[in-house]
Amino acid sequence: MAAILVPMDTATRPPDFGSLLRRWRRMRGRSQLALALAAEVSARHLSWLETGRAQPSRAMALRLAEHLDLPLRERNALLLAAGYAPMYAERPLTDHAMAPARQALQQVLDAHEPWPALAVDRHWQLLAANRMVGLMLQGLPAALLAPPVNVLRLSLHPHGLAPRIGGLPAWRTHVLQRLARQQAASGDVVLAALLAELQALPVPVPAAAGDTADSTPLDEMATRLSLHTDAGVLHFITTVTVFGAPHDVSLSEVAIETLLPADAGTAERLRALHAAL
Repeated sequence: MAAILVPMDTATRPPDFGSLLRRWRRMRGRSQLALALAAEVSARHLSWLETGRAQPSRAMALRLAEHLDLPLRERNALLLAAGYAPMYAERPLTDHAMAPARQALQQVLDAHEPWPALAVDRHWQLLAANRMVGLMLQGLPAALLAPPVNVLRLSLHPHGLAPRIGGLPAWRTHVLQRLARQQAASGDVVLAALLAELQALPVPVPAAAGDTADSTPLDEMATRLSLHTDAGVLHFITTVTVFGAPHDVSLSEVAIETLLPADAGTAERLRALHAAL
């Protein structure tokens, strides 16, 4: 029997190297000339790479990825599109080989106590947390705390932390803007869906009438968050840090968010809560 050839749907066909390169160059706001100069390649050759008239060497693909500051996951995708094997391993944190990394991550989180600290993946799914985070989540519906927990959804959901957040509109704006920037920089369809979901969530009534507690960006490095708890209003400065030079895709996408006390009263309450654990 003769084989029947079915054309691949263009919507599901893997992108070619030239299309990926052009997409990332445009997302980074770089002209062909600017990228060519930075990567020390002629603009003509770069144009040929984007149109498929030329094929890159492995070294060239990696050089362009470096100058476009692509995440490790996207560098692997660019290499695959060029016909080369991925350079960076990708193993879930639950993998047996990742046990030392999991242990190190938990040690970092525990070392932040009595300040709350948690780790999330690229889609803001909770990976690990220290004991202080659990105290902040007491009383929330079990459905919102069932794995996988998305910390941004938990933050803005009307049945989550949102009613407890002082100055919720400012905090909500900060979260949505940060997520929008992340999605624009990555082109991630999962983040796009999450952003649409969070934008559609209703804004609940504040935790207290006349609430003026502040939850506003301080600068590019930190954001202030005020949270109503059984121990009183806690004022935090939130910071996000990432690993410096990981060589595993999963580890490169881990971010640690720390809630540091913004005033002496919050620090005192957190120390008291920690002592009672």
